[in-house]
Amino acid sequence: MVFTGLNVKGSLHEHSPLEAQLQSTLNLLPAYAWYALPSGALTFVNERAADYLGLPKDDPLRLGTGIGAEWDSHIPLLHPDDREETRRVWSDCLRTGCAGELSFRVRNPEGRYRWFLSRVEPVRAANETLLYWIGVNLDIDERKRAEQQLRDIVDTIPAIVWVAQPDGSNTYVNSRYVEYSGMGAAQTAGSGWRAAAHPDDLLTHEGKWRASVASGEPHESEVRFRRADGQYRWHVDRGLPLRDADGNIMKWYGVVTDIEDRKRVEEAQRRSEAYLAEAQRLSHTGSFGWKPDDGEIVWSDETYRIFEYDSTLEPTVDSVVQRVHPHDRALARQVLDRASQTGIDFEHEYRLLLADGRVKHVHAIAHAVQNASGKREFIGAVTDITERKTAEEKIREQEAELRQMLDLTPQNVAVFGPGGERLYANRIERQRVGLSLEEWRQTPGNFFTSGGFIHPDDLERAVRAYSDAGHSGGSAYELELRGRGADGSYRWFLIRYNPVRDEQGKITRWYVTSTDIEDRKRAEERLQQENVALREEIDKASMFEEIVGTSPPLQTVLSRISKVAPTDSTVLITGETGTGKELVARAIHRRSNRASRGFVSVNCAAIPRDLIASELFGHEKGAFTGALQRRVGRFELAEGGTIFLDEVGELLPDTQVALLRVLQEREFERTGGSQSIRVDVRVVAATNRDLKAAVANGTFREDLYYRLNVFPLEIPPLRARRADIPLLVEYFIDRYARKAGKTIRSVDKKTLQLLQSYPWPGNIRELQNVIERSLIVCETEIFTVDESWLSQPPLEARSESKPFLPAKVAATEREIIEEALRESHGRIFGPSGAAAKLGIARSTLESKIRSLNINKNRFKGLTRT
Repeated sequence: MVFTGLNVKGSLHEHSPLEAQLQSTLNLLPAYAWYALPSGALTFVNERAADYLGLPKDDPLRLGTGIGAEWDSHIPLLHPDDREETRRVWSDCLRTGCAGELSFRVRNPEGRYRWFLSRVEPVRAANETLLYWIGVNLDIDERKRAEQQLRDIVDTIPAIVWVAQPDGSNTYVNSRYVEYSGMGAAQTAGSGWRAAAHPDDLLTHEGKWRASVASGEPHESEVRFRRADGQYRWHVDRGLPLRDADGNIMKWYGVVTDIEDRKRVEEAQRRSEAYLAEAQRLSHTGSFGWKPDDGEIVWSDETYRIFEYDSTLEPTVDSVVQRVHPHDRALARQVLDRASQTGIDFEHEYRLLLADGRVKHVHAIAHAVQNASGKREFIGAVTDITERKTAEEKIREQEAELRQMLDLTPQNVAVFGPGGERLYANRIERQRVGLSLEEWRQTPGNFFTSGGFIHPDDLERAVRAYSDAGHSGGSAYELELRGRGADGSYRWFLIRYNPVRDEQGKITRWYVTSTDIEDRKRAEERLQQENVALREEIDKASMFEEIVGTSPPLQTVLSRISKVAPTDSTVLITGETGTGKELVARAIHRRSNRASRGFVSVNCAAIPRDLIASELFGHEKGAFTGALQRRVGRFELAEGGTIFLDEVGELLPDTQVALLRVLQEREFERTGGSQSIRVDVRVVAATNRDLKAAVANGTFREDLYYRLNVFPLEIPPLRARRADIPLLVEYFIDRYARKAGKTIRSVDKKTLQLLQSYPWPGNIRELQNVIERSLIVCETEIFTVDESWLSQPPLEARSESKPFLPAKVAATEREIIEEALRESHGRIFGPSGAAAKLGIARSTLESKIRSLNINKNRFKGLTRT
């Protein structure tokens, strides 16, 4: 504001006529007016303002005669919450010389506050000199109260509301906005709301908002809005402008609505549509809708691809028929006309003839429905089945070739449908039953269940096997049946049933092959009869399950087993490796009063020495590294039963102490535990070591030895019971022949003599392994053994061989072993190995080499001179 008619010569405090005129003018305004010096010192308030402030009639501010009070002195009249902002705005005006505007509350003499909108303008001379400031305060208390009331109302509604200035800067958010976003009103002021928008949506959302502010058009945008817990949810943000009488925008009012659930549904629908489209593409199946009354047809994208029409084409019945192959066109038209007239579901296969001459096979199916208008329409699908048709044709060609091949094969072959329907039998099968292919097909029933081709005694088993195969999903199976031939006689056949499945896993065919096994069955019957006597003999000799034999040494052992088994006495079984010590232990258990409880076997030599205590007695969680939880030991598992401690001579001294305590006190403690656990367990121990010698050299506790040796049982080696070898040979042959599916009628005499003359250093275990190994390679019905598989020469051949190692004194062991290694060029095992030359087991020789510190590698590749 510039005063051009004022001649400023002296102080502004001189009451000039123009100033008096200004005061009179301000007193006439229906507002609270004032003016101040360039420094901001207040010099005059009009009567309306003076009356509100309660100034006396002679107050210099009312008369305009004062020298001016500094504006800061009037700050106490303002509401405490408005003082800081007022001081800031007024200071900016004084500093810049620019106009300003501010809302604040002023106190009257009664102490009440009212809202005012204050606008201040600088008054300048013609030369731009600042003369004074003129201010006008408008009473906006009612408007402010109405706004506050509106805000209170807005705060009660369950919606997110915001208010912005005409320039788009945010001025207000309701309590729901604050509660949802966790951002206070000050944080959202101006453009602070941007922090709550998802970074990926902010640019687009803000662009739409700025465009609305610029155009004055209503605003709407979808944006992800951050919740107080950090989660983003989709919202639609809508804003409307509030205009004055002249159409100018006064405020923007906006509402933010949560649409997360709607977006999820929309996204699910989009995914569903995408999945459907992809499924149609992958399955070559398109969908369509057809309204016969008005001819409207709607196709999916895949349907357009199947018919190879451009997607801009509006399909009609004529365009469909136009694509149909000329040979199929009349029937296709007939199907469509009948569906249009009757409104009945239809299904049809036909060919399409495409523009380039290619042919497609399609399958169409449609279901009739009634729409909301009560009119009929069809919803259907059309599938490109060209690949399937091509495959079927190829299969038919292959089947024809296969039938020719099957007619030439010497194997009986038949083909049946999924339910056993007769489809095909090859020439040799038709000749066997004496029927032509047509007669065979027309025979009542099916091959699986009836038809008179299966022996009556085998029919139930055939039906059951077929039923079980069906319950297991149609798996392949085989069984032996007697089949009737053209002459009415029955022969044994091995029947194999093999299903053939389509791409969906459904059975489409059963291929059945029949192999004549009549001769084999007759041979088995003869062998079974021949073995009856032998089995009876073995049963008599084997009163103790697998402990086979009748020799006096064995009978003595069995007698002792019978006597000690019913007691609870501790038994110590001794004998060479492979003599069957565990079988004896099990026999003792089965004939004891503990037979209904557990038999727990522990090989003390097979468990690492530092873990044997944990294995026997268990351990607590954390007892040692890796003990992640409590473990129950073997003694606890054997509660009420029997524990068999094999190779007991290998136990460490501390474990021997724990075992001694169990035998004496019937209690122990778990490793890492402190609680005593009582057990009722019978102990049967075994060893191939000389425990008396171990006691003498201090490696085995004497007190433990006597605790274990309550009832000693020494198992004789096999070389001491040669009379049992024929029975054992027959026993093992019978066991392994049945497993291998082989028929052994007799044992070669030379082989039996060889087995009886052999010393069997590995005892029964070695005999068992030799029998099993020989059966694997046996190709005849006469059992033989390769002599090179025996680790030592027979006894009668000993005199011609090298001196036997055990007969040599310890001082010559090294010389004999090195000589054998030299002759075998460092080779340990095999027919020409050092072990065979020395007549000892490979493991024994390896142990000797280690104990004598012999370097066997230096003999490799040497040639004797």
